[in-house]
Amino acid sequence: MEEPPGTESDAVTRGVRVGLAAYTLWGLLTIYWKQLGAFDALELIGWRMVFAGLVMAGVVSVRRTWPQLRAAFGHRTTLLRLGVAAVLLTGNWGSYVWAVTNDRVIETALGYFIAPLATMAIGVFVLREQPSTAQRVAFGLASIAVVILTISNGRPPWIAIVLAASWSLYGLTKRRIPLDAVDSLAGETFVLLVPAVAFLLVVGGRAGSVVDVADTRDWLFLAGTGVITAVPLMLFASAAKSIPFTLLGPLNLVVPVINFGLGWLLYDEPMPLDRVVGFAFVWAALLAVIVDRFRAAHGPAAVATSAPTFATLESTTD
Repeated sequence: MEEPPGTESDAVTRGVRVGLAAYTLWGLLTIYWKQLGAFDALELIGWRMVFAGLVMAGVVSVRRTWPQLRAAFGHRTTLLRLGVAAVLLTGNWGSYVWAVTNDRVIETALGYFIAPLATMAIGVFVLREQPSTAQRVAFGLASIAVVILTISNGRPPWIAIVLAASWSLYGLTKRRIPLDAVDSLAGETFVLLVPAVAFLLVVGGRAGSVVDVADTRDWLFLAGTGVITAVPLMLFASAAKSIPFTLLGPLNLVVPVINFGLGWLLYDEPMPLDRVVGFAFVWAALLAVIVDRFRAAHGPAAVATSAPTFATLESTTD
């Protein structure tokens, strides 16, 4: 029987479109950050925090959620969690921007391919969730991939590991903050605003700094970092309200697919056979998990499940 217009099916369709828009924008941010490749990655993150803080202040004003944020900052435990999330987010953003500006885009793709598996590992080892057979297989395949890529590169894929670990721990911390995704990001940027300004004051006088050499074009791109931080997140927050996580999670793979394609095809980063083999093990691991999650979501037990576990493929922002 065909469902009438305006039903839950329509909401899911709209949610998928909005989610794809968010993930596509996140994936294309690699091109954006490449335009600022002449500057130090840490300095770029400092400016991103400043401009993101300004944009998020405007967003919070429009949404009229300052009372929730004031309450969060007045609660010691919540403020501590916002601080931890902010540090993890800084580490994730910093390693991502450093990798992009140092021609290691493919390694960022590996990190975001591994991130859902790292999230599941936290679910198993931190939250004591019981892994399924498919998840055990996925862990094994991902471990093999890291070994292969370590041998291939002559060193562990540190950027990918840091990206995956910081993103997964960030997701865990976010779950424990009593704010929605938009207000939580606002709180995190406000926590970092004073340290970011202090850092920029210290490095601003150095030769080659943004203040020293940036032209009008550079400043426009820097100012835009606040917008590119806020817009995809708000699209994601909208999508997360209307589609199940078992669908939202796999959509997150759009980001590393785009990064992989950009690094290989647009920026001519090397893709030798052993690296392809390493990625293939990661892709096999993700495929096993996605199939397992869809079966669980549509099986008899799914009816009794009111909310996804932390081991469900999760996603947040770059």
